[in-house]
Amino acid sequence: MYGVVTRNEEELAWSEFDRSFYEVKDVTGRAAEPVSEGISMVSCFGDNAAADANPDLVPVSEDGKPATRERRYFDWAYVCPTRDDYREGLLEIVEDAAAVTPDVRLDDVGFPRPEYCHCDRCERRFEASEFDDWFAWRADVITEFVREARERVPGDLYLTLYPDPYPGHIYERAGLDIDALAEYVDEFVVPIYDMAYTTTYWLEIIASGFADALDTPFSVELYAVDVEIDNLIDAAEVATEYGESVLFGYDASNARATLRRMNADGREGEEFGA
Repeated sequence: MYGVVTRNEEELAWSEFDRSFYEVKDVTGRAAEPVSEGISMVSCFGDNAAADANPDLVPVSEDGKPATRERRYFDWAYVCPTRDDYREGLLEIVEDAAAVTPDVRLDDVGFPRPEYCHCDRCERRFEASEFDDWFAWRADVITEFVREARERVPGDLYLTLYPDPYPGHIYERAGLDIDALAEYVDEFVVPIYDMAYTTTYWLEIIASGFADALDTPFSVELYAVDVEIDNLIDAAEVATEYGESVLFGYDASNARATLRRMNADGREGEEFGA
């Protein structure tokens, strides 16, 4: 099964794709109305516009460094997952999306890195919590948010995972307790992005690691922008061995051409009759 992730409404109806994810909120903060043709996808705690408008929303490390694009490793700015006002806004977006299509995908869920967040609010809440371990407290914060989203989604709930299957890494990095989240999530999505896919052994390693780590179904998402079709075919064939489906991100035309080539190649050599 193959699908697409897109910001362009007209691409949702393309017949080559078995499923389509439509960004109703992305990491820039751009919002779009949900549409019935696609599964709504919501960037949760990645939000440049919100962070720029209100720096108090941004997570900070213990030494006071904010999780913004100016920091190393960050391609976008983050919002602290303990901001109740922001969380309520996200849940309203999820609820509105689920009223149009019953399935919803949560993207960019979690804390930005292991050293976040040490804002005054997080410090107070941890001290007042029942947890002695800071990482366990963070994971509870995220699991509670996903539980609240689950209550608003009548269909399938999808959740994007950071592409690191090594035991404990996602838990420490983002506060994602996979076993706890599996109670609320119907399918995980693992984006394994590359600009070229000239080799695929590393993709196979990551995908097989998630196959071992997860009991819940998962799909692999590939980056399709400006990738050579032959390389994208190779990547898709590897990902198909492990994922529930393969999704192509942000270039539906290239993805469609890839699938057409794959179908044509699959028909070559077929013989009919005696």
